[in-house]
Amino acid sequence: MISPCESSLRFSACYVYSPRGTGPAARGSRRLRERLKGCDARWLVRYAMRVREHAVEQRRLGDFFGPNVILVPVPRSVPSPSEASWAAGQLALALRQQGLAAAVWTGLRRHRAVRKSATAGSAARPTVAEHYDSLMVDSLLLAPGRIVLVDDVVTRGRTLLAASMRMRERFPNARLGAFALVRTLGLLPDIAQLVDPCTGAITWTGNDARRVP
Repeated sequence: MISPCESSLRFSACYVYSPRGTGPAARGSRRLRERLKGCDARWLVRYAMRVREHAVEQRRLGDFFGPNVILVPVPRSVPSPSEASWAAGQLALALRQQGLAAAVWTGLRRHRAVRKSATAGSAARPTVAEHYDSLMVDSLLLAPGRIVLVDDVVTRGRTLLAASMRMRERFPNARLGAFALVRTLGLLPDIAQLVDPCTGAITWTGNDARRVP
């Protein structure tokens, strides 16, 4: 097992989400989140096109995408044999269809359910250790050179940090990063814009994950 204190994960995101803001951008961010959670295919395609615009044409998302990248969607909070309504999985496929990666691989799985962060209070959300213990990685014939974990929304970054620990155990020589379509800005009273591409890091603070920015 890789210790969290040894783990730091580079990530990028395209949109922002404000759970409590009252302005037009904040209201739009909540509609975006609802569309994501509902796996609305029409909107996922539009969002993936916007990611491609910022990643390729404007180069505002660093080097998280490319022809040699394997996208690995983060699984749902419960084990499931069917991922037809899986937001992160559908997002990864939409990004691949935009030419942002070589393939999508769904070998990162839950073998045990964890509490759903979206419906749990802050104190009841799963820890990095709980996420780590609930995840497993299937075998892969060829070890990938570049892996980008994909999630729909990143808040503190616990899920992505735990997933990266599992992936590093299986593929220690791969270059690993993460992409979330939306990053939560819950501590801000409001947001000025919905699209705000960024790159940053999720690190271990000694007792929890920390995301910057």
